[in-house]
Amino acid sequence: MNETLALLGGFVVVCLLCLWGNLRELRRQRLLQDTPTSKALGVFIGMVELKGTAEATEALTSFLATRACVQYSWSVEESWSRTVTETYTDDNNKTQTRTRQESGWKTVAQGGESISFYLQDDTGVILVHPAGARLDTATFFSETVGRGDPLYYAKGPAGSIPDSDHRRRFVELGLPLHEPLYVIGRARERRDLVAPEITADPAAAIFLISVRSEEKVKSAMGRWAWLWGILGFIAACAPFIIVAVDKNHDLAARLRPIALVPPVLYVVAWGLCWVWMVYNSLVGLRQRVRQGWSLIDVQLKRRHDLIPQIVSGVTALSSHEQVVQTALAGLRAQLTATAPGTAGPDFAGVAASVRGVVEKYPQLTAQPAFMALQKELVETEQRIALAKTYYNDIATEFTTRLQVLPDRWVAMLGGMRPEPLLQATDFERAPVKVALVPRNA
Repeated sequence: MNETLALLGGFVVVCLLCLWGNLRELRRQRLLQDTPTSKALGVFIGMVELKGTAEATEALTSFLATRACVQYSWSVEESWSRTVTETYTDDNNKTQTRTRQESGWKTVAQGGESISFYLQDDTGVILVHPAGARLDTATFFSETVGRGDPLYYAKGPAGSIPDSDHRRRFVELGLPLHEPLYVIGRARERRDLVAPEITADPAAAIFLISVRSEEKVKSAMGRWAWLWGILGFIAACAPFIIVAVDKNHDLAARLRPIALVPPVLYVVAWGLCWVWMVYNSLVGLRQRVRQGWSLIDVQLKRRHDLIPQIVSGVTALSSHEQVVQTALAGLRAQLTATAPGTAGPDFAGVAASVRGVVEKYPQLTAQPAFMALQKELVETEQRIALAKTYYNDIATEFTTRLQVLPDRWVAMLGGMRPEPLLQATDFERAPVKVALVPRNA
């Protein structure tokens, strides 16, 4: 009886582990589906999804492939094999000997580096710290060579392991420079300046940096979810399988009364956990919709508070420059020769004044300030447009989730309702007037 209970306990543990793996992959897959792709300029604090290229001011050079990258890891494995002789006692209590072959690979050297990098898209860049992320890397180098190859000792250790076959496998993986990346993680405010950055967060459901596209990442998660679910169901059906295969065995006889209970319980447990996972996913999606709505208000408030201040500064600079330029023009006019025979100030008399004005204001031009204002105006409107686009994208995803089956049934349990999409005339504020009129005009 104890043996039967121990066996059933083992099946239960396997089922629970598989159930956990299945729901984890399903939850991550839904998170990717529920998170719209943001632009670098429109990143907000919280869970974000980005696509762009990896850029760095000082890139790394990988060890094996010598390729420019922002992260790489390499390993050298050496092949070994040996013949093992062992003794055993046969059914007639006689001592016998037998031999068997053992082989494998042993890591003899490894290393790697990683740096923070910028993810760049068509709107700008955002800083990414890869430490703590789940990395889905590209293969930089993969080659198996013998001792006669120059690579064998050039990139590997000088010594050999016991029972070596004198074959080494060199593998290097990494995140290449200037190549597309897919990143999903939590953004926070940078400590050195007012800008967001993406970094590891223990509270985040996922932090992934991948060289694969979003579609391929989601497909891989779906396959793992199916694999975990099937393995769990097989483990749950193990007592039934034992009974079906061997009906005369004592263990089969003891398992026969409960053979169908584990698979039924597994299906019920999976169904309840799936409902729980879907409901929490819909709640999280609804919260991100509301966050997207507030993000628009934040950007409009930023425009309302920031632009008038910049306009005021540029206007003051323009007025100041006008006064200085007028004074300088008057001084220069005194240098103009008058009609022959008429008196007028000479150059020596005004030279000191001209030099004093020029030395005090060596760069009298408001053009950079005007250019900065124009850039800020364009960037501010882009931020507002990106915030509105993000809201509409995530609101559309939420509405779709509430309408498709079987999510619709779960949403009905929580009384969830679709959020309205943002129209062209919605969510407007009083326009900010930009009138660059000098104060003395």
